[in-house]
Amino acid sequence: MAGSPECDCGAVAGPLGACVDYYHAVLSEEQADTQMYRWHAPVVCVYLLQHPSRAHQKYLDGQFRQLQLYLDKGLDALLRVAAHQVARNNHRARAGYDASPLAAYEPLPPGGPPVRFRASFCGLPVRDGSFVFDGHQAYGHRIELIAEATVESWRSVQAQ
Repeated sequence: MAGSPECDCGAVAGPLGACVDYYHAVLSEEQADTQMYRWHAPVVCVYLLQHPSRAHQKYLDGQFRQLQLYLDKGLDALLRVAAHQVARNNHRARAGYDASPLAAYEPLPPGGPPVRFRASFCGLPVRDGSFVFDGHQAYGHRIELIAEATVESWRSVQAQ
């Protein structure tokens, strides 16, 4: 399977297989590593925006906006917004979802999904079964590059 086109994102499979194989491996590893788990939200948003056939269409706009927030203000800002949403979603709070932190960001462009992204999960390096083999910041930088590629490709669909 490695070396052949596998994904609806246009990526060629890597040593672990298709993007879905990388995605599941990342999710598995982050369960045992709280520092790595900090990037969970961008990982999920990127994967679903690059593979929208595996997503719920009604959430893609919010995920696109979350990636823009992440790229604009950083991981800590995204984590604060996520914590705010969780607190509002608490069954005792009854406040519901707050869209205001994402309102400043572009909606998901119509006409997608893009057919190719310059960076995808299949390009993530893994050594000795780990994606954080060279440290958490290096891993985070790689996730940020994939997030940038995702937003860039979606924006290019709008420009066409």
